[in-house]
Order: sequence, then structure tokens, then C-alpha cells
Amino acid sequence: MKQIASLALMATLAAAPVTAQDATDTDKSLMEQGAELFFKGLREEMEPTLDSLRGLAEEYGPSMRSFFEEMGPALADMASQVQDWSAYHAPEMLENGDIIIRKKVTPEGEAPIDPAPEEEPPSGATDI
Repeated sequence: MKQIASLALMATLAAAPVTAQDATDTDKSLMEQGAELFFKGLREEMEPTLDSLRGLAEEYGPSMRSFFEEMGPALADMASQVQDWSAYHAPEMLENGDIIIRKKVTPEGEAPIDPAPEEEPPSGATDI
């Protein structure tokens, strides 16, 4: 009886790796399975946050759109006039409500000199 049980156990153990190997050959690799599980968990964890973000976008979207439609051209004009934003301090609001942006001063007490605009190469020239 012991010999039959041990023979059956050995046959079962010998067949187990073969069946497991056949299953992984037809299915996805362990890396693919792990990546799928990782992204599935990430989606499940992020779903409540994304839902609340979607709600905020629906709530504030129209007002942000109108803000950019009105202020977009003015901001683009200002951005084209200022060449180096690091030459200015952060905006300050005065007591009367005015907003000023001060230019930084060099250690010598002079305002920094704006660099000369770069000349464009003649047409047809190629920089290498």
C-alpha cells in the first residue's frame, strides 16, 4: 500500500511542472500578468480621485474657458514683450489694489541690460 501511494505521489509531482509549463506557454508571461495586475490596481485606486477631478472640471470648466478667451491675447502680448522672466521679481499687490512687477537690480545698482535680440540667419542658411 505504501508503495502504491508513493508511486502515485511521484507521478503527480512529475506531471505538475509539465502542466504548469504548458499553461504559461499559451498564456501571458509573468511580466505581462504582473504589469496588468499593477495597472488594474492603479486604476482601481485612482478611480475616485479621477471622478472628483472630472466633477471639478465640469464645474469650473466654463469659467476657465471664458477667462482664457478674454485674457489669452493679453497674456500672449505680455509674454512676447518680456524676454527674460528671471529679471523680474514676483508680482506684488499694493494697498490700492494695483499689481506691480518690479525689475531686479544688479549689485551695481543698475537695472540689468536686456540682451540684444539674436539676429536671424539669412534665408537658406543651415546651422549645424
